[in-house]
Amino acid sequence: MKKFLSQFKNEDWIATIIGGILILLVIIVPSLGKVKYDFGDAYPAWFSKVPFEATKFIVIAALSYIGLKILGVKMKWFPLSFLFIYGISFLGQYLATLQIIKSTGFEAVFFSVAIGLIIRNIFGLPKWLEPAVRSEFYIKAGLVLLGTSILFGEIMKAGSYGMIQAVIVIFAVWYFSFWLSKKMGVDKEMGILLSTAVSICGVSAAIAASGAMKGDSKKLSFVVSLVLVVAVPMMYIMPYLSQLLGLSQEVAGAWLGGTIDTTGAVVASGKFLGEIAESQSVIIKSAQNALLGVAAFAISIYWSLKGTNQEIRPSASVLWDRFPKFVIGFILASVVFSFFLEPATAKALGSPAKALRETLFSVAFVAIGLETDFRKVFGKENNRYTATFLIAQLFNILITLAVAFLLFGKYEFSFGF
Repeated sequence: MKKFLSQFKNEDWIATIIGGILILLVIIVPSLGKVKYDFGDAYPAWFSKVPFEATKFIVIAALSYIGLKILGVKMKWFPLSFLFIYGISFLGQYLATLQIIKSTGFEAVFFSVAIGLIIRNIFGLPKWLEPAVRSEFYIKAGLVLLGTSILFGEIMKAGSYGMIQAVIVIFAVWYFSFWLSKKMGVDKEMGILLSTAVSICGVSAAIAASGAMKGDSKKLSFVVSLVLVVAVPMMYIMPYLSQLLGLSQEVAGAWLGGTIDTTGAVVASGKFLGEIAESQSVIIKSAQNALLGVAAFAISIYWSLKGTNQEIRPSASVLWDRFPKFVIGFILASVVFSFFLEPATAKALGSPAKALRETLFSVAFVAIGLETDFRKVFGKENNRYTATFLIAQLFNILITLAVAFLLFGKYEFSFGF
């Protein structure tokens, strides 16, 4: 029995179990996941979120403490370290809610990375801050929670055309990007990260791919920064091009949803064109997001067979040892929320689950910033990564336009000048 339990004493399993516990808490004790409380007119509006934020901090801190303690991390300064990192992540989430910032398309993860990078590269990383700087640990737990948002019922609502577009675009763009990465001299791990980010759903896809490969957090930090920086101008340029080309809202929405790499920027860009375009863009983006679990599974198998030490023969046991356990948690969460909960219940519980997931990702990206030398992330040696991503994104824009027009083009295609 002791030998059996010992196999679970690793970061993959502990993080996956913590993600599962958070989901169970949301399901079993719904009141813990109540994002807003009604205190009447006696208190300001922001006070309605205080109980949830406090509960969220206590639960995540306690589970993280237990998990890292089991993993043998020295925990003397953990409470202070985690409080500091959580505070920075909360600041990032708060900044992203400000109307002036929401209109630009920058999301919480951008500020989490940026603040972490600033602290690391100006002040360094003090010893007392080290215990809670565990980016991969938080990412893996958050990825399990991501499964609660991938509902099979929602996938079906995307319709056959939406799923056809998602499959065609993902396969075409991913393979082109990976081929291009090889031609540009990009290493295999970075090539997979760039290809997955540009072809599926940006930040979440990059996180999942990195988790599937047990990848370098510095490479992930660079790709996330690149995705977020490129998504902002696209959010403004793509609607303008849609109008210039005289696209219908259906085609324009499908184009936006298939090319812009963050969900927030997709929604904002769709709003520039109208309700139909906004709805269509979200449906297409959701269809792509729904394939994230399949992509993570495929990447984990590929990386286990071809991306690691080839001196070890990839037997079934070796493959299982290398297989990222968060994928199991991700799939189970998706199955439970899709088939074992009423649609209304799944939707209601999805809100607190999403809040927990975004917090874990924000904490993770503060940690990534604290782990990363700013000069290495944005140095000249990364120019080929940037060039690869931009060329792949251009290919994505062109092929998605063609597919969207073929599937949804019901009106005359004309140039608006």
